[in-house]
Amino acid sequence: MDAFYASVSLRERPELQGTPVVVGGNGTRGVVLSATYEARAYGVRSAMPTTRARRLCPQATFLAPDFEAYTRVSAGVMELFRTVTPLVEPLSLDEAFLDVGGAVRRLGRPARIAQLLRDRVADEQGITCSVGVAPSKLVAKLASTASKPDGLLVVPADSVLAFLHPLPVSALWGVGEKTAEVLGRLGLRTVGDLAHVPAHTLRRALGPGAGAALHAMAWGRDSRRVTPLEPERSTGAEETFSRDVDDPRAIHRELLRLSQRTAERLRLAGHVGRTVVVKVRFSDFTTITRSRTLRESTDVAQEIYATARGLFDGLGLQRARIRLVGVRVEGLAELERTPRQLALDERATGWRDAERAADRAAARFGSGAVRPATLVRTTSGEPDDRGGRDDASARDHPFVRTRQDPSTRAGRPA
Repeated sequence: MDAFYASVSLRERPELQGTPVVVGGNGTRGVVLSATYEARAYGVRSAMPTTRARRLCPQATFLAPDFEAYTRVSAGVMELFRTVTPLVEPLSLDEAFLDVGGAVRRLGRPARIAQLLRDRVADEQGITCSVGVAPSKLVAKLASTASKPDGLLVVPADSVLAFLHPLPVSALWGVGEKTAEVLGRLGLRTVGDLAHVPAHTLRRALGPGAGAALHAMAWGRDSRRVTPLEPERSTGAEETFSRDVDDPRAIHRELLRLSQRTAERLRLAGHVGRTVVVKVRFSDFTTITRSRTLRESTDVAQEIYATARGLFDGLGLQRARIRLVGVRVEGLAELERTPRQLALDERATGWRDAERAADRAAARFGSGAVRPATLVRTTSGEPDDRGGRDDASARDHPFVRTRQDPSTRAGRPA
């Protein structure tokens, strides 16, 4: 899709069509998620700090993201793709590979299928997409990039090298800034330059794996097949603080909130996971991760939080200034197919039942209808004696003002 988040947001703001528009987070730590091509002409790019985007293009309109709308449109686009072929491999919300070999007899040549998809996306979703048609995933991806915005490029098998070799080496997968520097020192600027260097030279300069892979790509060799949607291997959430934080209690609260979000996503997808991962990014952008594998898979926020907090406390950071924290659960499996070990002294109900009840309340009354008391704020805006803080939704919602009693503090749901 072309400038996906921005394009979807503009459906509700048609008066902004043709103008610079940036979608991203507000505040000093916000980043650009998407920008229209009019904004990109000023140098605005995805993942750029919003503050820099404002300096580059002060006349742009800055919109807050609407992730529910993006998810809804993405689902519609992917469903449209699957009406053409079952061999659809999503890469993200707005991008996918399609193997249309089996649809040629029914719908015509690949170029005709590509145009059909573009027309239907525009008609049904009100956004545009760019399509690359080629014999391999590598070249199809590069062709779609070359055809942006709102374009179509077909690269037949006998034209692959003519298309590939003039491209800069940075166009190839795996060539980031550092790899490009190494190749530049060797005098390799284009894919064609790369193709005509002996493979053993690239292996020596970049390592055996990367060198061999780049040499194969430079000659258009890519044997990967289109693989329909693979099961998720992990799920999680992370948060960048508006200011660097050095208070362990604040970090603990954030780890609890992220654990809640992660567990909700697991339960929504019908998954459980065994490995809990904590991510910490410091003020100098140094990032570390720590993980622990549980004895049994879980989708319970309290179990995830207890593990995440233990991992964080084990770092012994004292008052280190922290920019970002994240919680992730890996080793996912379907809940219905995962055996659960029963304990002799296990209560009839526990945290899993309490959290599933909270899910039902959230489905009826909205997200955040029930939450741990530690995440509830007082009307003064200061932490109360239960560790809470002020939050408008907490004051207005009858289900949020949950109080902890001794049984909750002892590790059991009240």
